[in-house]
Amino acid sequence: MTLPIVPPLDRAAERGLRALIDGKAKPSGSLGRIEDLAVQLALIAGSVTPQAVRARLLVFAGDHGLTQAGVSSYPSEVTQAMVATLLAGKASANAFAKAVGATVTVVDAGVAATLSEHPSLIAAKVRAGTRNAAVEPALTRAEVQTALARGAEIGGQATQDADILLLGEMGIGNSASAALILHRLGPAPLGDCVGVGAGHDAAGLARKRTVLEQAAARSAATAPLGVLAEFGGLEIAMMVGALIGAAASGRPVLIDGFICGSAALTAIRLQPAVRDYCVFSHRSAERGHGLMLAAMDARPLLDLDLRLGEGTGALLALPLTRAACALLTEVASLDDVLAGRL
Repeated sequence: MTLPIVPPLDRAAERGLRALIDGKAKPSGSLGRIEDLAVQLALIAGSVTPQAVRARLLVFAGDHGLTQAGVSSYPSEVTQAMVATLLAGKASANAFAKAVGATVTVVDAGVAATLSEHPSLIAAKVRAGTRNAAVEPALTRAEVQTALARGAEIGGQATQDADILLLGEMGIGNSASAALILHRLGPAPLGDCVGVGAGHDAAGLARKRTVLEQAAARSAATAPLGVLAEFGGLEIAMMVGALIGAAASGRPVLIDGFICGSAALTAIRLQPAVRDYCVFSHRSAERGHGLMLAAMDARPLLDLDLRLGEGTGALLALPLTRAACALLTEVASLDDVLAGRL
């Protein structure tokens, strides 16, 4: 398997970009982190006129064998039902995408069901869900490599008609896999990585912790590909590939919450330059997300107590990326204002 190589950003232009922004008709630094975002987007684009008009959300879907052990309060069948809801245009992500002007594409990475063809569905299934990571490796190395390669192809192709990509996911049980990934790749104590996911009560959360302790004790993997193989999931592995493919194609990628963050963490551990292309949309209410963000030296744009997934947080942050672009392309310079050249 050969993934595309992500080049680090050439920061030679950063000082000039800062000077350009400081010269706008506003006090220096008065737009705070939006100015930092504008610089990042311009460096990625290699232009003082970056764009984020054409936005595409890729929602990667997959099932998890860990649900057999009770790590989720919902059965695996909910994954298929929510994919159908997304394809019908009736999920939260669809509503938010309509509100901010983004297109939505669902990617079947490993749903444990046969999905009907749909114009907004990419059929990329590697297998029908992962194995139960509590008792055996979730995936083989070959399955991980297939997921990464398909994800890289999907991510690269999506940039052909998109200025910016957004990553989202749907998969019952995937907060369990994400917690194990953070535990090993953060690294971080497992107990600090495990949260309520889609909504556990105290007994359910205790059961989830016990199962994940069992999974973690089964394998000592710490290398990115080994961690993906041991703990899954297919939608996470495919998002890793998609992020690498999009970054290698020179596009910024808006990262959603805890699950997408686990894919970003894995991609960064594989190719550190990927970090330059990530825009972290929000701080999730899921336990462990703060540790995950810290492991990537990431400051998210929003903090709204979200924990849904589907790319909803990334969609809500999309207008901020467009505003950052507009700062460079639409705001007059102070010199022009003072000279009356408007």
